[in-house]
Amino acid sequence: MITRLGTHADTPALTNILNAVISIGGTTAYEDPVSREYFNRFLSSMNPKEFLHVAESDDGIQGMQWIEQFDPPDLHVGGIATFARPGTAQRGIGTVLLEATLKTSCDLGYELLVAKIRADNTGGLAYYTKMGFVDHSVSQNEPLKDGTPVDRIIKHFAL
Repeated sequence: MITRLGTHADTPALTNILNAVISIGGTTAYEDPVSREYFNRFLSSMNPKEFLHVAESDDGIQGMQWIEQFDPPDLHVGGIATFARPGTAQRGIGTVLLEATLKTSCDLGYELLVAKIRADNTGGLAYYTKMGFVDHSVSQNEPLKDGTPVDRIIKHFAL
């Protein structure tokens, strides 16, 4: 498995992966499908501190991980998101993605990465904990589109 920066040619696969995860429900804050243009914010960004890595095998793109700045931007803190093709968990995709992301994040001067995970996303919580992220705080009762309140666990990784 290799990791590399994503390109515009990857958008069909990235869109398919994220929409497959969204359609399962319960493992992402996203509730509505995204279009291919959604990924332009990373692939065409004028902000050099935002980027997206893909993990690719002989079978194509298996996962993605991105870093984006918060609003308002903090030049030293990045928000991280990780997605793997459904059915590929426990295959090392997240590990190889994080290795590449940590290197790029350090090169760009980040000092802290922040993950915000739904409390009912046990797989996501386990992944970030395994990767060395530590619990920082809880954002309580953030409503889903249907009004259902869900806590969000905020985890930090100091670089």
